[in-house]
Formats: sequence, structure tokens, C-alpha cells
Amino acid sequence: MRVGLFDLLTPDAVITAVERCLDLILDGSVQPYPSYVNRVYGLRDDENRDLIVKFYRPGRWTQAAIAEEHQFLSDCAAAEIPVVTPLCDAQGHTLHTVAVEDSGDPQQPDAPRRDSQTFFFALFPKRGGRNFDAETDQQWHRLGSLIGRCHAVGLQRRAPHRLICTPRSLTRDFVDHLLSEGVVVPQARDEFQQICGDTLQLIEPRFDDVALIRIHGDCHRGNILDRPDSGLVLFDFDDMMSGPAVQDLWLLLPDYAQHSTRELTLLLDGYQQFTAFDRSTLALIEPLRFMRMIYFLAWRASQMHDHWFRRALPDWGSEAFWIKEIEDLKTQARVIAQGDPQFWNKSLA
Repeated sequence: MRVGLFDLLTPDAVITAVERCLDLILDGSVQPYPSYVNRVYGLRDDENRDLIVKFYRPGRWTQAAIAEEHQFLSDCAAAEIPVVTPLCDAQGHTLHTVAVEDSGDPQQPDAPRRDSQTFFFALFPKRGGRNFDAETDQQWHRLGSLIGRCHAVGLQRRAPHRLICTPRSLTRDFVDHLLSEGVVVPQARDEFQQICGDTLQLIEPRFDDVALIRIHGDCHRGNILDRPDSGLVLFDFDDMMSGPAVQDLWLLLPDYAQHSTRELTLLLDGYQQFTAFDRSTLALIEPLRFMRMIYFLAWRASQMHDHWFRRALPDWGSEAFWIKEIEDLKTQARVIAQGDPQFWNKSLA
């Protein structure tokens, strides 16, 4: 998965793109927000409205794939699920395109210029709120209800251009990319390849015949806000995919699944008020955790040539880094191998 860089996306380019495509006048302020893969900025217009613009990393998603993210958000909003939908331009479009050219260095006018870069971007209203950490039974129930409502909408249509959250369709491609692009240092390559190959071979059959629906895909507590006027708000659908429903539940748990039976029971109680859940898929939680670890490595690898990334994480990708990552993967592989396939039938009966 080769993706582009953001070197040409200057604050001036951000402001110009938004003003031209959405016919706005901005006050000139550009506040960067943390984002693993994309670039996200806070803006303000001349009517004092706070806005958020997301520039998608070039090459990561096709236009059709991003359109399916926006469609899912629109479907959720139509069902009165609290989400943050992108703003439309005068023609009703939510996805915009801008080509940014290298203006060159005025101090070195004869220096070669880089090629232009095309970016997809979308503009959202800014929605404030506090981070939501479920503690009481009622709060865990609320979380489950929110995800259940979202998945009831997810069942209504397909997303053929998004990733498919299974080991064969998703994780193997990421492993192959990390190996073929030389991201894994030679000293760790064989061990990484073996632990990934063995574990994927073990877990792949467990996903056979599992129902796949539109899901959020990155449904951790950092992507849920609590707002006084609208309750819990689910946002950041950038990793929306087709996958098993349990993917949007396990990331909310405070510990390994077998140590979180109370929280999981409450989540499912809330969830099943709005849509059915196949409890046999609870056995996929720890395999999904392994897949998430590989996915996160691929996220990071997509940024490794960014200037800010090299400055902030100079040791990422070193031999010491890969030694630790492989040990963590081995630990998770042991959790999967030692798990009791009948645990959930016994504990949540």
C-alpha cells in the first residue's frame, strides 16, 4: 500500500482549497490536530464558525471508497444517530479535490521543484464534547446501544470499495507490504514473517461464514464524545470497513476479553436492543487484536517518510523497535493459541 506525502500541504494551501471549493471566507487561522494517517486542521470562517477540515492521505482511499464513508455517515444521521457529517458545497458534494503545486523555495529559486500533489478533502462542523469513559453499568449499556444503532444502519447497504476486516482480505496484505517494502529490518524479517504466517493460518478459518457488515472499524473510546445536548457522539469514520460486528465492541473493553466479561455483557445488552448479535463471534476478539497490531504497524509505516514522523519517532523501525514488536505479537499469538473456544458459551450463557 503505497501512499503519498503531505509535504506540499502548507497552511496557505489548506486555506485556499477550502475557500475556493466551499465558497467560504476564513480568518486565516489553521490549527493542526493529531491524526495518525491523514491531516486534520481546525479553521474558522468570517461568521465565527469553527470548522474541521480533513485531508485524506493521497493514495490511501479511492474516491469511491471515501464516498462510501460519507454515505455511511449520511445513513446514520438519517436514522438520528449522533454522528458528525461532512458539509456540502453549493452542488451538494461533500468530497472535494485540490491539486497543490510546489511553489519552490524563494531563497533557492534555481532549486528543482517537486511534482504537484492531488488531495481529497472534506469539511466538517466542529463538535466539542468531553471524552467518554464508561464506568457504571448504565454507561456501558449506553455504549452498546450506540453501536447497536450504528450497526442496524450498517446492515442496510454494502460498501464494496472499503477494506474487508478478515485475515485473508486485510492482514495478509499488510504483512506482505511490510515485508516487500523493506519496513522490517533484515535481522527481524524471518521471525516476523513466521509469527505472522503461523498466526494467520491459525485464525483464518475462524472467519469463514462470519457475517460482514458496514462497521466503524476504529471504534475506541477516543472516537466517542459525550455532549450535553446530544449525548454520545460517534465520530471519525475514516477506517470504516466491512467486517464482523464484534470489531466495534472489543476496542471499547478495558482489558483482554476474558477479563472484561462484565463490560462485554453490558455492551451486548444495550447492543441487542437494536440489532441481533452472533455471540459465537466473541471468539474472534483476540484474533482481531492480533490483526489490529499489524494494522497499526501498517498505519505507522505509511507515515515513515513524513518529516514530522522522522523527527517525532526517530527510532521507529529500528532493530530494537522490531524486537519489541515481535515479542508483543508472540504474546498475543499465545493468548490466541491458549484460548478456550467454548469460553464464551460457558461464561455468557
